Amino acid sequence: MSQLFSPWSLGELGLPNRIVVAPMCQYSADDGTPGDWHLAHLGQLAISGAGLLILEATAVSAAGRITPGCLGLYSDANEAGLARVLGLVRSVAPGLAVAMQICHAGRKASSQAPWLGGQQIPLDQPGAWRSQAPSALAHNANEDAPEALDAAGIGRVIADFAACARRAARLGLDGLEIHAAHGYLLHQFLSPLANRRSDGYGGALAPRMRLVLEVFDAVRAAFPAGRPVWARVSACDWVEGGWDVESTIALGLALKARGCAGLHVSSGGVSPLQAIPLGPGYQVHLAEQIKREVGLPTIAVGLITEPAQAEAIIASGQADAVALARGLLYNPRWPWHAAAQLGAQVSVPPQYWRSQPRELKALFKAASFGQR
Repeated sequence: MSQLFSPWSLGELGLPNRIVVAPMCQYSADDGTPGDWHLAHLGQLAISGAGLLILEATAVSAAGRITPGCLGLYSDANEAGLARVLGLVRSVAPGLAVAMQICHAGRKASSQAPWLGGQQIPLDQPGAWRSQAPSALAHNANEDAPEALDAAGIGRVIADFAACARRAARLGLDGLEIHAAHGYLLHQFLSPLANRRSDGYGGALAPRMRLVLEVFDAVRAAFPAGRPVWARVSACDWVEGGWDVESTIALGLALKARGCAGLHVSSGGVSPLQAIPLGPGYQVHLAEQIKREVGLPTIAVGLITEPAQAEAIIASGQADAVALARGLLYNPRWPWHAAAQLGAQVSVPPQYWRSQPRELKALFKAASFGQR
């Protein structure tokens, strides 16, 4: 039996297989509100056959958006727009588990979409806003310095995460992933490369972890107890003197003690000086070490592209699940093809049953392939 297609759980959320649609920013919202693009994008991913769909990084405030086009959940209009999109997803895939990644971009906010260059929008340009960070250190030397958050600003960030979680609960989302990776605000507080504070949120490891833990506590309290909350982490900065895997393990243990349901292990993003050794599954060894040391359900991500590769990661115990991003953008039916290759089953809408090759039809949950 394929291990990739075996069931597993994130907290009390039971999942039919170990393929996760990773959160993928679309930069296509209007003041945080999704439109027709999200209907088309998420509609096709909903019928991919993956066991869990995580919505893209969703800003907890307007200032926390990565770009002016980033998705948000900080207003009634955002909530209504997401309700429309989720209605479509549930209509075409009624049994699919849908979670949301909630985020504050910190000093990487107010940036252009990637296809426009991805650089920070200068403050003297229309649509720009001053970013916020643990310290007044720009991500790049040629960018405007962010505002260093004071105690009141930190309190607002925590309150914004909690308010976002309450909106997510009203929308019926099955789980929440707190984004503490990729150089965004929570990761900035964790990393000594971005956090030069001398108060209770900076300096040694424990104070640098404080905001992440306070945000987790606030989100966990605001989201229904029976639905899981977990975190995405950058296991290391790939820069000497930066955040590292040992620190991530300490954070993971602290989150576990607070009821965190799992860890989604990525890396990098906090510094342009990062030197990442890219290659197939280049982050899997980090997920494996964190899974072993922390003991939480762990999702591996990063250049996992082939069904046999994904199967080996699960079968060897390196991770409990694998997340795919660009690979699913390129091939939204990746889980269908993986099931066929690995001799497994995946749920497919009956309208599409007749699309598969005849010799593979038994691998799908299909009663017939009637034609007219």
